[in-house]
Amino acid sequence: MTDMTSGILAGMTEGELRAALVTAQKALIDVQTGGKPVSVAYTQGNGSRSITYAPTDATKLTGLIQTIQRQLGIGSTRRAVGFLFR
Repeated sequence: MTDMTSGILAGMTEGELRAALVTAQKALIDVQTGGKPVSVAYTQGNGSRSITYAPTDATKLTGLIQTIQRQLGIGSTRRAVGFLFR
């Protein structure tokens, strides 16, 4: 596990990090499948209403997921690929 005393995830417990990871992964799936609309308008008894959600993109969510995974020690570390010619 990495240093949990610094960065944007500082102070979060392992349980909180795991819950955040699940939330971010679900959000990524929603973005990639079009499951979350950006703007919704509807009419209610006393007038019309609209709600606008802040759009995000898959790149930002993927970065967040990778940051949380690193904090939790999940996944593999990348190593340089070497070739041996004989």
